[in-house]
Parts: sequence; structure tokens; C-alpha cells
Amino acid sequence: MTSGLQSKNSSNQNHPELSAFKALSTDEQLGLLWVLYEHMGESITPAAPGAAEAQFTQRLLEDVKAMEHSDQLAFMRDLVQKTATEKTKMYGGYTEDNKLLFWYQLAEEMAAGTVVPMPEGYELSSEAAKVFNNLAALDFNAQITVLRHAVLDMGAQ
Repeated sequence: MTSGLQSKNSSNQNHPELSAFKALSTDEQLGLLWVLYEHMGESITPAAPGAAEAQFTQRLLEDVKAMEHSDQLAFMRDLVQKTATEKTKMYGGYTEDNKLLFWYQLAEEMAAGTVVPMPEGYELSSEAAKVFNNLAALDFNAQITVLRHAVLDMGAQ
């Protein structure tokens, strides 16, 4: 049964958890991405070994790190909202593996404090917590598939 779920998830961008993620507000999506990183962080980069190419994401990451925290948050919101800026278009040109890697790198920098951190004591909204719990119930491959599709749709063309 699990293998059927995995193949269905890999080919279906209309997964219920993905739809629920996209229905969240911009800040709820950002918060949920952070909580997912906290719970899955070490597993995300090996999810596509060799497929992500950090040299392509490094320039944008350095640009973001050089911004004030308020501008970093505005950039992340622009990514989620698909606002067309030079930087969101750069992100929009990444492969899906590089988009997943970029969000992983952002989360790493948030944890280090070089990118705007989550507020102290941050808690997910009830809707975002429901999406998190539904994602947590999926197997790892399905979780990565939903996460990959979530970040794939962000940015601008």
C-alpha cells in the first residue's frame, strides 16, 4: 500500500496535504516550512543526492544574507506570494531540487541567525498544525514529494 501511495504522490501535485499547505496564509506557510525543517532538516538534503547544485543557489543566498532582517522576511513572503522581483525570478529559474535546497539553506541560516529567525516561542496556527500533523503521518518519500511541490510553485517566472 505504501508504494502505491508513493507513486501517486510523486506524480500528483494535487495531493490533499499540498492543497492544504497552499491554502495557508503566507506567514503560516513560512512558519510551517520552518517547523518542517526543524523536524526533517537533516533528511532533506540527502533526499536527492547529487541532484541539487549549491553553486546555483549560493549567489541568491548571499544576497539574502546581506539584507536587513525585515528585507529578508519581505523576500521570503515575495517568494510565497509569487511577487515578481529580480530575486524571486532568479529563484523561479531553479530546478525543483535547487528550490528545495535553497529553502534548506535559508532554514540553516535562520538557525544560525544570519537570516531572520522565527520569533522566540513560535507556535503554528491551528490550521498549520493540522497540515503539519497530516504531513507527519505520511512516509518520508511522500513528505519530501509534498515539500518539493510546495517550494516548486514559489517564486516568479
